[in-house]
Amino acid sequence: MAEEIARQDPAAYGPTRAAQAEEGQRAREQATSGSSRWRRMRKAIGFGLLFAVPVTALAFVVREKLLPVIEIDQRAIIAATDVTRANPGLRTALLVWQEMTQPRWLYILATLLCVWVWRRYGLTSRAIWAFVTMMVAWNLQLVLKEVVRRARPVVSDPVSHAPGYSFPSGHAANVAAVATAVILLVWPICSPRARGVVIGVSAGVVLVTMLDRVFLGVHFPSDVVGGLMFGVGLVTASYLGYVGWNPARPNDTPPPEGHSGPESSKGLR
Repeated sequence: MAEEIARQDPAAYGPTRAAQAEEGQRAREQATSGSSRWRRMRKAIGFGLLFAVPVTALAFVVREKLLPVIEIDQRAIIAATDVTRANPGLRTALLVWQEMTQPRWLYILATLLCVWVWRRYGLTSRAIWAFVTMMVAWNLQLVLKEVVRRARPVVSDPVSHAPGYSFPSGHAANVAAVATAVILLVWPICSPRARGVVIGVSAGVVLVTMLDRVFLGVHFPSDVVGGLMFGVGLVTASYLGYVGWNPARPNDTPPPEGHSGPESSKGLR
């Protein structure tokens, strides 16, 4: 009771008692904040493991060439490249899309977006998080390729060629990572209608990229599925960790929920 009165009226019990009450309140707030952050960090770790398990399992399947995934992959590549070979216009469009979604172009555009969000809206830590996470995704998918070392598809009359290993698809992994990061980056500054547009466009770009890699015959379907799971899973786990360490208030829930995250829309310039 005395502590409660001291918090409401610090002068009632003198400067010493008031200072003690304020110190106790600060300690409780710090303990609550720390507990909340660790709960969110556990969620981030759990989500990362949730996506790491299927990606690892799929990597094991393709590395060890286990059936029936390998058979499905082979049949799909033959059917897809037959369609592309029979439609020169489709082949041209696929090659153009392949160049447009090269990682270097994706990350240049995404970096410019991060800078714009930082400068225009003052979401500094959010922009840094998005940029760093995308760079990690870019490099980590290259490491995963070296670990799995899956050979690319071989067809009798190739439609296109690509260097390096096949699993996971670099295009699919990078597009999925960029799309997920962009959605989470711009979520607080978008209206509900704009959010729907961003999600729809991002999902469309990812889907077309996945189909592009298969119909050009440079990746198996399991490669692009692995890339999708890798990109979405890594960025989402990173984001949960980011809001876990940087909540606007100790009991805030993670975005997307509108005015939420480390920098709420109330603080936007």
